[in-house]
Amino acid sequence: MSSPVTDPVSSPVTDPSSHLRATADAYDAVAVRYAGLPRDDLDRLPLDRAVLAAFAEAARATSPGPVAELGCGPGRVTAHLRDLGLKDVFGVDLSPVMIGLAREAYPELRFEVGSMDALDLADGELNGIVCWYSVIHAPPRVLPSYFAEFRRVIAPGGHLLLAFFESEGDPVGPFDHKACTAYRWPIDALAELAGDAGFTEVGRMLREPDEGAGERFRRGHLLMRMPT
Repeated sequence: MSSPVTDPVSSPVTDPSSHLRATADAYDAVAVRYAGLPRDDLDRLPLDRAVLAAFAEAARATSPGPVAELGCGPGRVTAHLRDLGLKDVFGVDLSPVMIGLAREAYPELRFEVGSMDALDLADGELNGIVCWYSVIHAPPRVLPSYFAEFRRVIAPGGHLLLAFFESEGDPVGPFDHKACTAYRWPIDALAELAGDAGFTEVGRMLREPDEGAGERFRRGHLLMRMPT
C-alpha cells in the first residue's frame, strides 16, 4: 500500500539532524516568554483534559512503570499527568533552557535534556509516552524513526498519546509556527504511520480551534497502544 505521507520539503537533506538543532535553538530563544504565558490552558479545554485523563487511566491500569512526556517544554503537562495519578512521570525536551525552567517550576519532578528519536532508555522501559504538540516539528520523512523509537522503549500493553495540529483534509504540510517550522497532519495519515510502527489505535478526538484563545487550526489527538 502506498503511503499517504509526502514530505513537503523539496530541498535535499544533507544533515538529517539539522531540524533537531533548529528546534532546540528556537525553543531556547523563546523559552522564558513561552513559560511566562498564562498557565490555565487546560483549565479552559475540557476535551483536552479528557484525553489526558483517558491516557492516565489506561496507564494506571497497565502497569506501575514510568511514563515520559517527550517535548515537555516548561513541564506543565508533565505536572498535570502527575496530578492525574501517574506517580512515576518525567519530562524530556531538546531545549536546555526549557528543561531549566521546568526544573525550577516543578523541582519535585524529573526533567532531562534529550531527543525523542534517541532516548536514553532501555527497551520496554516505559509504560507510556505523551507527545503533546511535540512531534509537530519533525519533518514527515523522519517521523517514522521517532515512532520506531517509541515502540522500542514502550513495554507491551503500554500507551502512546499524540496531540497535533490536524490538516482538515489537506495533505501533510508545514505552517508558520511561532517557534519554528511545524507540520499539520491528516489524522488518518498519522494514525496509519503509527500503525506501521506497530501501534494499534484505541481512540481519537478532534476538536475545532478555540478562536477566543487565538487558535488557528483544528486539534487532533490519537491514543495508541502497543500490543501485548
